[in-house]
Amino acid sequence: MPSPLAPAGRTARPPADIRPAVTVLTGFWPAATMAVARTLLAADPGLLIVRHDLSGVRDGTVHRVVRDGTGTVEDVRVDLVHGCVSCTLREDVLPTLARLATDRPGSDIVLVLPEVVEPEAVAAACRHCRVGGTAIDDLVRFDSYVTVVAAEHLLDGLASTDDLVHLGIHAAPDDHRALADVIARQIEYADTVVLWGEADGGDFEIHRLGVLLHRMAPWAVHLRAGDQPIVDAGWLAARLRHTARHRPETPDVLTRGIEGYTLGVHEPVADCGIVSAVFRARRPLHPGRLHAALDDLTAEALRSRGHIWLASQPETVIGWESAGGGLGLRTLGPWLAAVPDAEWEQASAQRRLAAAMEWDPYYGDRHQHLVFVGVDLDPADLHRRLASCLLTDAELADGEAGWRALPDPFTGC
Repeated sequence: MPSPLAPAGRTARPPADIRPAVTVLTGFWPAATMAVARTLLAADPGLLIVRHDLSGVRDGTVHRVVRDGTGTVEDVRVDLVHGCVSCTLREDVLPTLARLATDRPGSDIVLVLPEVVEPEAVAAACRHCRVGGTAIDDLVRFDSYVTVVAAEHLLDGLASTDDLVHLGIHAAPDDHRALADVIARQIEYADTVVLWGEADGGDFEIHRLGVLLHRMAPWAVHLRAGDQPIVDAGWLAARLRHTARHRPETPDVLTRGIEGYTLGVHEPVADCGIVSAVFRARRPLHPGRLHAALDDLTAEALRSRGHIWLASQPETVIGWESAGGGLGLRTLGPWLAAVPDAEWEQASAQRRLAAAMEWDPYYGDRHQHLVFVGVDLDPADLHRRLASCLLTDAELADGEAGWRALPDPFTGC
């Protein structure tokens, strides 16, 4: 309804959002991430750069540093109740953002995440944690999640078979994440990806890395910077700040497929050797044949993700993600076909709409949806391998009772 004070024929403008804008900056290579942070600070000396050092987190302490254009504003060592990343977010990161928003209301914030922290963990904490009884979104506005990738290290990082424990940088005693998984998730969650610096191989290699990043995160805005002796700070700041690219309602990457969002792009023709192949099928997968094919399916892909339907577990959506030759599977909840109609309201409206648009009279919403990204992948061979794991006509005719009786190496995963 128009404001009674507004001129006739016009509607009142919405009130200006005065909350400080937060740009979340993440990346596995601190030198590249901090180079972007310093560039943003050069463009706006009133900006606050917040960074936490987690090297002592397993002993229950973190080191917080806040800087602006004049120098160090805070340099504090914080004791935690429990030494873990989630505790750091709840006990210090979010309270610090809330305090700065009150103490320095005219200053935007760049939150630089430690290299082992995944941005999705921050977004989840923002959704579920409150500071002094107040939702953090009432105090600050999360404007964008930016991931910075070091061009010279990207391929080695994604191909690495090391885990964080082996490298001595794990964030908790039970942190068994692989290095390649962390890098992939940082890239995939971002709404903006910055390819920073030079790479061996010159312009061709930079272009190839750019193609790879586009295939891994087709939903993100992609920028290239840091490959020249002088960086235009104003140019970079204009493309990274006050973009309003963050969409908190967007689901995590593994559930995007069942929610009807883009999971990946099908680009089977190599561009600089980079291939992205999408596999979709309605039939369930045979657990034994799939298990036998896992090494071949994950060996050459730098990254694969999505969800599958195992014949032996017909009610369950199983999330799939691989990087660095390793594979992770986790339960994403039930298929809607396995849920009584009265319980459908528990699923999101987007999920129900996506299921209805592709509903099959026999299979319901159950299906396979996987994306593989890699260098010199053979998409036809990949498709043949996956198709050979689907149930045959004879196996399909056995029905769910027969499928459940199949030996299942994935039980308990």
